[in-house]
Amino acid sequence: MSEHTKAVTDLSFHEDVEKSAGLVLVDFWAEWCGPCKQIGPALEELAQEFAGQVTIAKVDVDENKQTAARFNLRGIPTLILFRDGKPVDTKVGALRKSQLHAWISGAL
Repeated sequence: MSEHTKAVTDLSFHEDVEKSAGLVLVDFWAEWCGPCKQIGPALEELAQEFAGQVTIAKVDVDENKQTAARFNLRGIPTLILFRDGKPVDTKVGALRKSQLHAWISGAL
């Protein structure tokens, strides 16, 4: 986590994501997940690049089981893009930074 990404918990998810205006990209991840660690730096960079346009939030699935269960996650990392509090698109797996950039840009 950095000053550019936001840690979100079961308790804060509604406020931080579902009540947010605009785009929020939620990264569902775990400490033990190799692919999650792979995309972490790219998400940090994209959080800086898209500052003010997109919020990048991170949910640790081991510590926030309720939120993970709500979205029926089949694998991690799972990235869900929310617009005005509603999920609009989902990607599963470690995407390259260029793929993530294109995905976010296309949603703006």
